[in-house]
Amino acid sequence: MADIDVNDPELKYLVVSRDTFEDPASQAEWTQKRLVWIPHSEHGFVAAGIKGEVGDEVEVEIADTGKRVRVAKDDIQKMNPPKFNKVEDMAELTCLNEASVLYNLKERYYSGLIYTYSGLFCVVVNPYRRLPIYTEKVIEMYKGKKRHEMPPHVFAITDCAYRSMLQDREDQSILCTGESGAGKTENTKKVIQYLAYVAASKSKGGASAVQQEYKVGESGHNPTNPNTPRYPHAHTSPQHLTCKLVFSSLVTLP
Repeated sequence: MADIDVNDPELKYLVVSRDTFEDPASQAEWTQKRLVWIPHSEHGFVAAGIKGEVGDEVEVEIADTGKRVRVAKDDIQKMNPPKFNKVEDMAELTCLNEASVLYNLKERYYSGLIYTYSGLFCVVVNPYRRLPIYTEKVIEMYKGKKRHEMPPHVFAITDCAYRSMLQDREDQSILCTGESGAGKTENTKKVIQYLAYVAASKSKGGASAVQQEYKVGESGHNPTNPNTPRYPHAHTSPQHLTCKLVFSSLVTLP
């Protein structure tokens, strides 16, 4: 990954220092307590340490409360070691299960990291506030970079599509899906913003062209706008998810 200053206030919403996750004490605690995930009626899943087995059930102690309960073995999900906390690509998780995915997304979200890769997909959790991660400075950081060289971002997905279009001379498609209010329209606007910027930077139009194209793009999703055919449409579909997410993936159409 490219060098990024994690102390830069403008970049704290893109990357997190992983030094604390390599703490031997945290690793030892995880191993000693034999931590796992168990289902919880309120929180979905909670961390618990295995204390013993009784037939088809396991006695565990909930980490936060110290309460001991018995759960069926089939309801227990493995927990990843601490070094995988807030991982950027969930395909790297040793234990890839529902509890671990939700925990990773939640921990990244609470740290201000709204973008997370899941293999070829990019999962976005709506922050419901403005973040300083769509500036020209950030665009320049992602321009021309390979996806694995930079933190997860819709700009990385867009740049990959843009470079593939130029190199392969083939149509590209970015699909944004999610529930109503998940942020599909906003992320589509960021896609157009990025494309307008990188395309204008190669022409004589300069900043004025960027502003003009972006203003057109902002309303490009409106069916009544005559400029709509100039831009690709975002395909949306309902998703029954625990939290509101928007998925973006790059696919090459035949």
